[in-house]
Amino acid sequence: MQTCTDISTAVDQVLARIPGEIVMAIPLGLGKPNPFVNALYRRVAAEPGRRLKIFTALSLERPVGKSELEQHFLAPLAERVFADYPDLDYVKALRGTGLPPNIQVHEFFMKTGDYLGNDAAQQGFVCTNYSFAVRDMAAQGVNLIAQAVAERDGQLSLSCNPDLTLDLIEQQRQLGRPLLRVAAINRELPFMPGEAVAGPDCFDLVIDSPDCRHALFAPPNAAIAWADHAIGLHASSLVVDGGTLQIGIGSLGDAIANALIVREHQGEDYRQMLAALCPEGLDGRELGTFSQGLYGCSEMFVNGFMRLIDAGIVRRRVFMDPLLQTLANEGRLAERPGPGLLALLRERGRIAWPLRPADIAWLRRFGILRPDALPADLDDTSALGEQWLNAPRMHGGFFLGPRDFYQRLRELPEDLREQISMTRIGFINELYGDALADEALKRAQRRHARLMNTTMKVTLLGAASSDALASGQMVSGVGGQYNFVAMGHALRDARSILMLRATHDNAAGLSSSIVWDYANCTIPRHLRDIVITEYGVADLRGQTDEAVIKRLLQIADSRFQDQLLAEAKARGKLSVDHEIDERYRHNRPEMLRERLRPWRNAGHLPDFPFGTDLDEDELKIVRALKKLKHASHHPAELLPMIFQSLTGERPVPPAYLERLGLGEAHSFKDLFMRRLFAVNL
Repeated sequence: MQTCTDISTAVDQVLARIPGEIVMAIPLGLGKPNPFVNALYRRVAAEPGRRLKIFTALSLERPVGKSELEQHFLAPLAERVFADYPDLDYVKALRGTGLPPNIQVHEFFMKTGDYLGNDAAQQGFVCTNYSFAVRDMAAQGVNLIAQAVAERDGQLSLSCNPDLTLDLIEQQRQLGRPLLRVAAINRELPFMPGEAVAGPDCFDLVIDSPDCRHALFAPPNAAIAWADHAIGLHASSLVVDGGTLQIGIGSLGDAIANALIVREHQGEDYRQMLAALCPEGLDGRELGTFSQGLYGCSEMFVNGFMRLIDAGIVRRRVFMDPLLQTLANEGRLAERPGPGLLALLRERGRIAWPLRPADIAWLRRFGILRPDALPADLDDTSALGEQWLNAPRMHGGFFLGPRDFYQRLRELPEDLREQISMTRIGFINELYGDALADEALKRAQRRHARLMNTTMKVTLLGAASSDALASGQMVSGVGGQYNFVAMGHALRDARSILMLRATHDNAAGLSSSIVWDYANCTIPRHLRDIVITEYGVADLRGQTDEAVIKRLLQIADSRFQDQLLAEAKARGKLSVDHEIDERYRHNRPEMLRERLRPWRNAGHLPDFPFGTDLDEDELKIVRALKKLKHASHHPAELLPMIFQSLTGERPVPPAYLERLGLGEAHSFKDLFMRRLFAVNL
């Protein structure tokens, strides 16, 4: 392993060691070593005789805003929140004048909605499951991998992204294919132990330069809308104590985490909130506290999971050993190694007495024995360890979140840090065996799994579209969604849960997210299971097509129910005399607000349950801009707003106008926007 103290020298090394085309894999999200990637990109762009192909996912960019008002507003916020985070040159090129002819970029997951209408990005997209990405990178001829890493006491950690790197390195090694491995130390990255620690032979070249240190990309928490809170409440009531949980990033993930915390600490209020949302009653819902706790197993370790850990809800340990996991499932293991454990292990045939060297090593590996002591007999507790080892409460493949989430990870006590295992995506997203665990062990660990994912459209026959539009334009990517849906069916007591808002509102107008059919399909209808909107839960598993349609109609927005009902009847999939029960005929936003308002006012359903990077003035400005943007898509709302703006100028704090570039408004356009903003404020 060679160490470089400057990025330019590292680029020289790469160009010298790979004389032909460079096919570089870089991790998704935070794991990209942006300064090194930019330096290599610029060098190759300046040498037309060289070629560079980049294979990656989720390339992050500081927000800039689309309109002039958004750009003015976001500029100081981006400086404060994203600080010196360096944007990727290839992202700027893709959004601007285009990539140089000798450079290509292929992503298998895009930042949601960011590349709609971008021909180069759309044409370069590689559609693959997250767990197949390593295979498909190898098919592209990858010969360079570069990753940002954390460092502590001379050790390197893959930190935020052990998801694919280790598997790619091992696969290329097994196939005898060359792979130059470059690490760039970013000392802002939290050091994550365990599987994320890179061995001494993991990298060929390590860049340890101040130029590699920069702020982490930290998207602020999104506001949780009424519909999101309702979906979170419904989803949380399907989570079984002692079970397994997978959730994603964004407002829905935060809404689920918040609802679980309310369920744990304000149980009676939680039941009343849920009852207000469930016209059919609460039979079959999970309403109790978490006496056993949950195990988190999610490709993305998000801030919501950290909050659930801190709330004592995600605390069920799993053991990386079949016998220990069996004993845990039987309720035979305490919070720490205790009396009777050695005798139990001998009874189950795992250890002998006297202890053999292999027994001692195994017992110490899991913290059952202290590293400096041996028991005098099977009843001797003086040599037992203080806590379990290799028994995490959380497995994650990568992480991404707001600034305080990263700071929390940096400051974690070591015993808690050891219980958060950042590991390979193959372990998390797949059920069959891998380098870490066989299928039987995974099944034993993932009991009562609730695997929650977001989708965009659900057809009345139960298929889902989560990654692309009907036109074929990619919105994001399948990621691991298919894996988790399939796992929800493969595990005996698991459920796959797809969540979506009942309607979608954009420049094209208001539309239903539940539709008769859709040209893009991410999850086929034979894998239909549970679907949640803000208006309820539809359990579709094992149901007839007729029953599936009826249940989805009950959670559709009432403004679209008649149209959907008529279409299902016209296609011969629903009896002509079927009518939707009156209980489900009031699925409208105003009903939702009315039923949840007391609990929102009581503080149980706040906009930002886990805080925000925006101050109070910025939140007021954002709300006004959102109203204005929404009205711009709906003439019926915009016309009254314009009329109000012409009846007299309303007072606006000068600082707000300065923030939006309207402080010295002279043109008709600026004066008009100033009045419209005042109306919405």
